[in-house]
Amino acid sequence: MRVLVTGGAGYIGSHVVRALLEAGHVPIVYDNLSTGHAEAVKECELVEGDVRDRERLSATLRQYRFDGAVHLAALSLVGVSMREPSQYFDNNVAGGLVLSDALIAADVPWLVLSSTAAVYGDPEVTPIPEKHRMLPTNPYGESKLALERVLGWYEKAYGFRSIALRYFNAAGAHPKGDIGEDHNPETHLIPIVLQAALRKREFIEVYGTDYPTPDGTAIRDYVHVVDLAAAHLAAVKRLAGGASGGAYNLGSQQGYSVLEVIETARRVTGRPVEVRYGARRPGDPPVLVAAATRAQAELGWKPERTLDGIVESAWRWHVAHPAEEREQV
Repeated sequence: MRVLVTGGAGYIGSHVVRALLEAGHVPIVYDNLSTGHAEAVKECELVEGDVRDRERLSATLRQYRFDGAVHLAALSLVGVSMREPSQYFDNNVAGGLVLSDALIAADVPWLVLSSTAAVYGDPEVTPIPEKHRMLPTNPYGESKLALERVLGWYEKAYGFRSIALRYFNAAGAHPKGDIGEDHNPETHLIPIVLQAALRKREFIEVYGTDYPTPDGTAIRDYVHVVDLAAAHLAAVKRLAGGASGGAYNLGSQQGYSVLEVIETARRVTGRPVEVRYGARRPGDPPVLVAAATRAQAELGWKPERTLDGIVESAWRWHVAHPAEEREQV
């Protein structure tokens, strides 16, 4: 199938593109390259454009005959969303509407949406099931939830089918070693810890030590980016087979605290990592762990890689791709 992949040059997107290629599909990447990297998707065609650009997007859809789409183009920093909610609703909600309307006009029948565990807010139960009440604590989660709800109504009104994949914490790098997590600035825990192990930063700051958790630091569910990509492939297969939409949690169903992740990195790398402690960040729930049984039952998906495997793959990539070299690309 020919599949439009918005945001396909980004971290998760490039791994999804790789999974589609390996499965024999033809992904066409549509990305404004604001955070993505063209070299990460050099194996397929790249169209540079923003999902809010109706003319550019419509021209791309006219140029190709797409069987479906995977939508990963979004802003995703919780802290920034708290300070600049307008950017997040414009990019994530308005951009999603422009894309969905354009796909419907071009007779593209389905969409896989990159969503997030942030739609749940502070969980009432852990692990979190898909039926859990949704009350986001930050504009990022609110923007993703808004688009999920829009797509639910679009299926009822237009027959436009979609699957929302609610990520927990994506991490790791491709086993081939050529694509990995490359953000500037970096905000995700595992690469920041590895930067400290590489002495690219003096220390790792832990935000909050008074959470109601065993060691006082926030707990998150980490899933390898290659496992996430496999879930997208499963969602593409399900929608292409004519199934209706729905939402699926993507996580390992195992939570690790910030301090446990840091200790794992110390063990895997054999390097010291200095820690300093700070206040909680606004909008960060204490615990986010997935109940992912629905994805296993309906998509046939479950993660294969452990936290050690996630950190090991990320470490290999960071050692092989020093930050100073990446900045020159």
